[in-house]
Amino acid sequence: MKNFIYISFIGLLLFNCKQKSETKQPEKEISIAEKIANAHGFENWKQVSEIQFTFNVDEDSSHFERSWVWKPKANEVMALSKKDTINYNRSIIDSTLTKTDSGFINDKYWLLVPFQLIWDESITISEGIKEEAPVSKTQLHRITVTYPNEGGYTPGDAYDIYYDNDFLIKEWIFRKANQKEPSVITTFENYQDFNGVKIALDHKKAKGNWNLNFTNVKIK
Repeated sequence: MKNFIYISFIGLLLFNCKQKSETKQPEKEISIAEKIANAHGFENWKQVSEIQFTFNVDEDSSHFERSWVWKPKANEVMALSKKDTINYNRSIIDSTLTKTDSGFINDKYWLLVPFQLIWDESITISEGIKEEAPVSKTQLHRITVTYPNEGGYTPGDAYDIYYDNDFLIKEWIFRKANQKEPSVITTFENYQDFNGVKIALDHKKAKGNWNLNFTNVKIK
């Protein structure tokens, strides 16, 4: 009798284990946006308390720059220039800060576009395809990111993002207001690692002496 009870118990246990394994939900496959963000170190962003950078555009002999200190957890921004320093919190933006904040959003986007694919919830992202990249003329993967027609500083814009097999961004096309013709086409190059966050420091056009680049990058 004891043996019968023991065997029955084992049979019930095996049945329960089998039932649990059959009802186990499959793991959710991560999206292309998540793969691109992770390839650039998105999993390390939660540890970032402060990021400093200078946004530069050099064309022939002309030079333009803006410097920033951003504390993402506190949502605090410091804009640094030769004329003055502006401190503000992005949760409180009035008309006097619109120009400064739009500059910050633009420069941060260039710096951290892989992460914007996760942060910007209102965007539409196409399926990935493989095609010839506009600058290198090599075969890369491409997604198209489209912003809604309302909200933000530049609504309706679109970006064709080209990435390699490791999901690192190599080139992109910016199309203002989602127009068919490109507004800007640049590379993503000179990747550097800042405490686990990979950033492309240089963005160059196919022709001309033009380079949008980042200097004085520090991540804490």
